[in-house]
Amino acid sequence: MTVDVKYRTAATANGGRDGRTRTEDGKLDLQLSTPKELGGTGGEGTNPEQLFASGYAACFLGALKFAAHQLKLQVPTGAAVTATMGIGMRGEGGFGLEVELAVALPGVEHDDAQRLVKAAHQTCPYSNATRGNVDVRLSVI
Repeated sequence: MTVDVKYRTAATANGGRDGRTRTEDGKLDLQLSTPKELGGTGGEGTNPEQLFASGYAACFLGALKFAAHQLKLQVPTGAAVTATMGIGMRGEGGFGLEVELAVALPGVEHDDAQRLVKAAHQTCPYSNATRGNVDVRLSVI
């Protein structure tokens, strides 16, 4: 697959799940902590799942706006996407992820909202990256 890259960035993590992560431009510089549920201390830092959920939610909302433009619909000002991430052991071994995207589109008729969510799921880069590898459930709330 060829991608016509328009933007590129980098982040470096040190110390694993109990270290730090920092973007090359320094705009993001965070302490990491392993959640208690994964055997960690549950410290003050964030974790990769929270970062992934935040990125996916923001990206999916952008994809909704793109889809709305294509479908000649409107995404309301109060639109929101909540990405709920899960991590655990896979039956096949190793760890796996699951995601639920709950989309709030206040004032948008349910059928139009469903069309927008379906179209956004086809264009969102996070959705395209996870398709076939991560169970992603979509809902309109």
